[in-house]
Amino acid sequence: MDSAEDIFDSSLNLEETHYQEGYKEGYNHGVTTGKEEGQEVGLKTGFETGEELGFYKGCVDVWNSAIQIDPARFSNRVQKGIKQMQELILKYPAMDPEDESVQEIMEALRLKFRVIRAALGVKLEYLGYPKPKDIEF
Repeated sequence: MDSAEDIFDSSLNLEETHYQEGYKEGYNHGVTTGKEEGQEVGLKTGFETGEELGFYKGCVDVWNSAIQIDPARFSNRVQKGIKQMQELILKYPAMDPEDESVQEIMEALRLKFRVIRAALGVKLEYLGYPKPKDIEF
């Protein structure tokens, strides 16, 4: 009797066995592709963040150069804003993207940039890296 039950047990457990095998395969595939996709998204996001920080750093460098040539070129308020932007750029935790202050610092940089841009009366804007659909031929 026990041998007859053993024969049918494997048939009855066939669905569960296939389910478990499929789950393990899917899980392993998900871990592999998840890491690859995570790395891809991380590189893209890191590049975009670095590009925006570089844009603001470039603006600050140009403005500081103009101040060195002609200190009266910008008001004290604008000079203070440029200095604060420079401090925010230096404070940005580029090597620790999980730092909770990254978003706060980036928002503060964007706000300072808009304030300085308005005070200078220039139409300077960070547009980001052009997407393929944005490029005209």
